[in-house]
This record gives sequence, structure tokens and C-alpha cells, in this order.
Amino acid sequence: MRVVMLSKALIVGAYQRKCELIAAHDDVELTVFTPPAWAGQPLQRAHVSGYTLRALPIRFDGNFHLHHYPTLTRELAASRPDVLHIDEEPYNLATFLALRAARGAAPPIRTLFFTWQNLLRRYPPPFNWMERYALTHVDGGIAGNQEAAQVCRAKGFAGDMPVIPQFGVDETRFRPVARSAQQNGAFTIGYAGRLVQEKGVDVLLRAVAGLPDHARLVIVGAGPERAALERLSIALGLAGRVIFQSPSPSTEMPQVYARFDALVLPSRAQANWKEQFGRVLIEAMACGVPVIGSTCGEIPNVIGEAGLIFAENDAEALRAQLARLIEWPMLRADLAQRGRERVMARYTMRRIADQTVAVYRQLNRTA
Repeated sequence: MRVVMLSKALIVGAYQRKCELIAAHDDVELTVFTPPAWAGQPLQRAHVSGYTLRALPIRFDGNFHLHHYPTLTRELAASRPDVLHIDEEPYNLATFLALRAARGAAPPIRTLFFTWQNLLRRYPPPFNWMERYALTHVDGGIAGNQEAAQVCRAKGFAGDMPVIPQFGVDETRFRPVARSAQQNGAFTIGYAGRLVQEKGVDVLLRAVAGLPDHARLVIVGAGPERAALERLSIALGLAGRVIFQSPSPSTEMPQVYARFDALVLPSRAQANWKEQFGRVLIEAMACGVPVIGSTCGEIPNVIGEAGLIFAENDAEALRAQLARLIEWPMLRADLAQRGRERVMARYTMRRIADQTVAVYRQLNRTA
């Protein structure tokens, strides 16, 4: 089975591990097309064994909705895949043009797209036209979260749509490590991510302000809200208990998580956004770090029974969950074990690759 995957996300070297694992299946011959760069980030080549990785010319680099690949039709004619995996949202021009090219091939190529969009949004022309075309002409789809699948169904998509996150974690890198004794009995709460209103870091600061003094907070990230959050931490009397740290490269995140006694993702929904997944959750869980997440978007589905949940935007509810972790070491140990087990069962890169290959096989059987 010849498969072509079209993906700007795969310019990231760490994500290419999924491609190696897909290509490791004996019945898959995989070719991946990426742009030479995306929004200033050049293509990396970190995991390229067992498959072909090629950079195609791109138009409108960095434009999420309008970018596309002008040579794709010619490339598909040369490679003659059985399945074209368009790793893009159904309302993007790249998806529309790729679908047209696949349907115009002889014989037509089986197609699928990927979607994270978990809001039932109505787009203006021409994006609503392109989305309607995709939803009625594609052979299959993959949703990154439960609500994204529901959105596609509500818009008329009738094909198969399993829920498979776009990328998993490498469990050999993100793993529990022996922790040194807590310094001066401190309990370290961690946040990692963008410093923007929708991530709810101010809620986390207000929750920590009501905890005992040995509860400390490390905020790893950057964004337009940093100055406001620093001012809030001072106003709440947390100046000596909060550390703001610049973002760390993905390769260094296991060391970052190793410092945390718990990780919190306090996201809150906005009119135009809600949490689509929360990758930091599965990374921390893989490292054996207990997690607490809000009820925003996909967070409760990611955590399941392997962590604690609180109502989004509710600092008192978050404080109560943090207090439980501080007071009950056995609860922390139990959640650490359950979190690792949940990642191993659902969210490793190998698990994501195997599920994706199963989708390819189903599409190829129905050709």
C-alpha cells in the first residue's frame, strides 16, 4: 500500500518519529511531502529511516488558510499512491487543491484529512465552499479530539472519523526519573505553555495564593500576558514563591517536568477558542507527574481517570485539588502511575502510528 502524507507539521524533527513507525509496517510504503520551511522554521531531518521525506515548493508560506503546493498534482502522478493523507483542516486551500488532484488522478486516490477544530464555526466564502467540498468528497477523516469529530458530523460529514491525536510522545524520552528530596519541603507546581488569556494562568496564580507557603509555582513559557501575570503575582503576595522561566526546547522538557510535583493546565474557553488537546498533559503524565486540568475542551478526555479536574476559571476549585495533592502523597503516587499507564495505552507515538495505519488499511480495502 503506497501512502503519501502531506504535512507542514512534519518539518519538526521530533514529530517525524511517527513516520518511521508508520513505515515500519510491512504493508506500508510511505512518502512524506513537507514544505522546505514553515513560518521561518526550516525543515529538520531527525527521524527519516524507512520512508521518503521530500520538501515541495510552497506558496503563501506561513498562511494557515491559503498555503498550498503548486507541484502536488505532478508529484502524485509520479508517486501513484493508494492513499493520500492530507494533514490539514478541511477548510484550507491546501486540502481543497490536494483533494481535487487526488480525485483527478487515474485511478482516483483515496483521501483523508485531519482536523483539530472543536468549535462549530461558520466560515466566509471561499473557505466555507472548500470545507463543504472536503466534507462531501473526502473518503475519510481523523479528528484530534472528540468535539472535532462532532463538528464534522454536524456539518454533514458521513464517513469514518476515528479520534487519533496528531502526535504522541516518545515514551523512552518522556519517562519517570528518580527525584531528589524536596528542597526545604517545597511542593513545586508547574505550568508550561503560552502566556495568553485563554490559558488561564491568572487562575492558577490565584489558586496558589491560598495555599501554604511551601507551595511554589514555576511558570515556563512566554507570551503577551507575562508582564500582567508578573504584576498579579506581586499583588497576590507571591513574589517569593513564583518563578517565571523562558520556554525550553522540546528536547529539554523531560528535565523541566522532573522538577514538578504536579502540572496544571488551567485553560478556559473563549468565544473563538477552547483547548483542542493539551500536549503538556501527556508529556507530564509520561514522566510520572500528576496532572490537574480544567474542564475546557478536550482536557477531561485526555486526563480521564489519571488526574484531577476542576471547573474552568474557578480558582477555589483548583486550590482544593492542589491541596489534595499536597496533603496526600499516596494520591500523588497513584496518579503518577495511572498517568504513565494511560499514556502507554493511548498516547505513545507508536500507538498513534499504529492507529493511523489502521485507517489507511480501511480506506484501501474500501477502494
